[in-house]
Amino acid sequence: MGYLIAGNWKMNGSIAFAREITAALKAKAAHAPKATVALCPPAPLLAEVAAALKGTPIVLGAQDCHFAEKGAHTGDVSATLLKEIGCRYAIVGHSERRADHGETDALVQRKAAAALRAGLTPIICVGETDAERERGETGAVIARQMRGSVPETATVATCVIAYEPVWAIGTGKTATIADIEPVHAQIQALFAEAGRASAGLAILYGGSVKGSNAAAILACRGVSGALVGGASLDAEDFWRIVTACP
Repeated sequence: MGYLIAGNWKMNGSIAFAREITAALKAKAAHAPKATVALCPPAPLLAEVAAALKGTPIVLGAQDCHFAEKGAHTGDVSATLLKEIGCRYAIVGHSERRADHGETDALVQRKAAAALRAGLTPIICVGETDAERERGETGAVIARQMRGSVPETATVATCVIAYEPVWAIGTGKTATIADIEPVHAQIQALFAEAGRASAGLAILYGGSVKGSNAAAILACRGVSGALVGGASLDAEDFWRIVTACP
């Protein structure tokens, strides 16, 4: 898998915004970006964005999915339905889901497995908080989340891992090369623990990625893309990240 730049709009945007930014990105994508580019808007905007992206190389992703294919789960959306409306990716286990909704590693694993069954590529998020980092627990947290969140059925061809240090999300802080490279190496090693091949595993970095720092981050060993938050709401800055891929 080559580089992947995924824009996570989080709970932002509107129909008018979706139309405006997709129009701007479609024009830029006409020049054949080197990376796979995905947009992950809020669920009510998925159909709008899917329609706008038709005929472009930009693909669609969801910000979450439920672990069940259907049933009495008010307010949730199944991976099967996301696939049907045109999604290729589904983010699972984002730190904001873990914090806001108490999602456990076991639940994240069930969601990732549901995405795989539906033919979606899960983007499985892991990362430590500031307090965990200060206590020197980064390695232990990553190990626990990887072992608990990645389904046995996941392979390098069917899933993506995103390292998102919680302390660098929306804070303006960005991890250094010395922070990023060891964790990405650890993630690859942990993926291989279950006897899986790990060469070529797509591992994204996320956490205050923007046009001004993207080139340095994407040049790090073991980094094969970015999961972009706030900068994905600005077409110009987001595309600077896309074009920073080596």
